[in-house]
Amino acid sequence: MQVQIKTDQNIEGHQALSAQVSDVVEDALSRFSDRISRVEVQLNDEKGDKPGQRCVMETCLEGRQSIAVTHQASTLVQAVEGAADKLTQLIESTLGRRRHQENRWADSPLDWQKYA
Repeated sequence: MQVQIKTDQNIEGHQALSAQVSDVVEDALSRFSDRISRVEVQLNDEKGDKPGQRCVMETCLEGRQSIAVTHQASTLVQAVEGAADKLTQLIESTLGRRRHQENRWADSPLDWQKYA
């Protein structure tokens, strides 16, 4: 799984920051790594009405459209960890729904004669 990190002009994109963010993302999504090829992480230092740090994570599960989450917090670490948790929950929910639909059709044989 490849992790791409982008920062706005207010955050310095040091190698240490990139390594730390990559570790958080890889740890959170490791069990889905066979279904994810890339995760994009956008880090922003919010100014103005809502001061704080914001993290947007986007990924595309194989055979599906991309999904994204946003988390805003007072620190960059909290924003990254919060977004990673949200993305994990969204992936679990998405895959759970897919598995439920597949099982529903496989487990309930229809009497197609009624519909002919």
